[in-house]
Amino acid sequence: MAEAPACRRHDLVRVVPAAWDDLLRARPDLHGSDLLAGWAEAGHPLIVRRYHPGEARDAVPLGLPLPPSAGKRRIGLALPVAVLAPCPAPELAGVTEVAPAAWRGALADLLRLGERFGLRPRPFGSLLWQALTGLPYLSDASDLDLLWPVSGPVPPGFLAGLSALAETAPMRLDGEIVFPDGAGVQWRELLPGTGEAILKFLDRLELRRVDALLATASEERAA
Repeated sequence: MAEAPACRRHDLVRVVPAAWDDLLRARPDLHGSDLLAGWAEAGHPLIVRRYHPGEARDAVPLGLPLPPSAGKRRIGLALPVAVLAPCPAPELAGVTEVAPAAWRGALADLLRLGERFGLRPRPFGSLLWQALTGLPYLSDASDLDLLWPVSGPVPPGFLAGLSALAETAPMRLDGEIVFPDGAGVQWRELLPGTGEAILKFLDRLELRRVDALLATASEERAA
């Protein structure tokens, strides 16, 4: 296997097929699914989730959402880091052809917004899983979930631009701003510009002042 990943929320990992088989044997609630039985062998990934309160920290917390045809079930599990390998996460620009045709104009607008602010959005949710597995995750009712990694505070004007696009997009725009320390926050929580927002890490939640997460115009010019 490749070097064990240093995991953050939303990271993607692949599992050694033998370890996956062992997990399935130990989980009677997962028996009987051909889709799950062949998941690791097909090279499909799992996604790193946040630890539940009281959950042991000797394994990596993982999730696997099944497609609607398989009940849209969200499976939680945990595996030792030694049986995992990193799986590169695609950027939005690389998966636009997988999206419904009705989304294409909005996706182009989102990519232009990212270019304007030097940000490279990454999909998660249904678009990500359909792009990686080829399975039918997307429907007419699907949301578009995006991660927006930033190198520092959120650039001035970005949230206003994202909010404006959300008002006209044919799908609901969800997702998180992801800071360099791995903290993620729902982007709508930052829109007031004041107050506090909940930041999610792999192992904890933190409250932070919203104004401390946003760059001012003077800071942007200084950079």
